Amino acid sequence: MLFISDIHGCLPALERALEWADKLNCRHLILLGDILNHGPRNPVPDGYNPPRVAERLNEHAERILAVRGNCDSEVDQMLCQFPLLADYSNMLLGKQRAFITHGHLWNDTKLPPLARGDIFCFGHTHIPMARWQEGRLMFNPGSVTLPKGGYAPSLGHFDGTHLTVMGLDGNTIEQAEINEY
Repeated sequence: MLFISDIHGCLPALERALEWADKLNCRHLILLGDILNHGPRNPVPDGYNPPRVAERLNEHAERILAVRGNCDSEVDQMLCQFPLLADYSNMLLGKQRAFITHGHLWNDTKLPPLARGDIFCFGHTHIPMARWQEGRLMFNPGSVTLPKGGYAPSLGHFDGTHLTVMGLDGNTIEQAEINEY
């Protein structure tokens, strides 16, 4: 599965992410919020085209699990043919529970109730992360559109054993084994 966060309406960034989904044979796309709008604190990205981003994602609606970001709204839901307004979701990655959220309500400094060995997946900060902290795997794929902290645009990949943050150039930024704990 492929984790994409903070698209912010940028069509070229989404297209590159979808190319990686194909190359990696990803069955599912996990969208961690801030899908269509650039938001009032962000610059308008090159290639900004929210309606076309919605159309491209709708082509993959049956593959998508999405959560709402702080820049997502009911108007965005009107364009998208997949649910995107949940603040969080839970899923299994292997045998481990993964809590999926954008990161503006729950984040690495304000965690939901998680057991040791659980995985916390979030976006929002635009800073990639894949590491074990205090018995929990913290995973943030960064942003495909507006990376921060000097990082390249990035996304996440789960191969059944590892959660990897990789740049859109294919280089690994961070990686953690999910069965490590």
